[in-house]
Amino acid sequence: MVKPLTCFGHMRFRAINSPAWIPMEIVNNVTEFIFLGLSQDPGTQLIFFALFLLFYTVIMVGNLLILLTVFFDPRLHTPMYFFLSNLSFVDIAYSSATAPKMIADFISEKKTISYWGCVTQMFTFHFFGCAEIFVLTVMAFDRYAAICQPLRYTTIMSANVCSVLALVSWLGALGHSFVQTLLTFQLPFCNAQVIDHYFCDVHPVLKLACADTTLVNILVIANSGLISLGCFLILLASYTVILFSLRKRSAESRRKALSTCGSHLTVVTFFFVPCIFIYLRPSTTFPLDKAVSVFYTTITPMLNPLIYTLRNEDVKNAMKRLWSRKISKEKQKG
Repeated sequence: MVKPLTCFGHMRFRAINSPAWIPMEIVNNVTEFIFLGLSQDPGTQLIFFALFLLFYTVIMVGNLLILLTVFFDPRLHTPMYFFLSNLSFVDIAYSSATAPKMIADFISEKKTISYWGCVTQMFTFHFFGCAEIFVLTVMAFDRYAAICQPLRYTTIMSANVCSVLALVSWLGALGHSFVQTLLTFQLPFCNAQVIDHYFCDVHPVLKLACADTTLVNILVIANSGLISLGCFLILLASYTVILFSLRKRSAESRRKALSTCGSHLTVVTFFFVPCIFIYLRPSTTFPLDKAVSVFYTTITPMLNPLIYTLRNEDVKNAMKRLWSRKISKEKQKG
């Protein structure tokens, strides 16, 4: 527990139940943090720069393409594609919370971020990351309603219900991120500045706090870890029910449903398994953590548009229609 006191324009903290070597009053004089990044080797950093710049470009172009396709094609104005467009928007914002800074750091001599920049990055990262968890869970519910309750689908997933589910997802993510960031940065930081990571995440930042973080670690597990695990179990349960219900369907119906659900399950696995590995454990860090984090910060947002376009006939046909319409307009102008 930390009690803030203001003195001479600085924030002072009285750390209660802190280790014996920490003074009773310490000044939070850290104004910036230094990232160690994914690698310290200059050659490797240049390779990572080119690779992650390509990844980020694919994320932006792919997800923007899905957003525009869903927006401009009336045939895709359905609950499934409403939530898919939400997912694409989340992926753009989520990856943008970490990727631009990480890419710039690959060609920077000093990889620094200001104290408030770190606070902002952690807040936005967890906000959009948690929103992705909730949106993926709602998408699984949508697939369950479409496959298992086809006659009641339009009633269950009405426009009002879809709006409420999306709003609850965003508000839930906001609450999660606010709590997560507040728990982390209410702690005092003395002089430690080096973060062994490529962005400001909870566990690497908590290692720098000069106070007892036991309670905060438990709350982080309850906040991040249990949300990831709980939603993942809900997703697995919904897909289990869907698979059982498909046994009575025709071969064509099974093929189409399995194609859609298979795409969703692929995304879910790549996203949730690394999240559970990182957040559902005490505040210990492993060398593997940074590589695992790449999966849910970069790989999954990049795979989403590829999976949902290459394996989805409706989206591919909508893109073809939009492209044909664009070509026709250009010919008319010419």
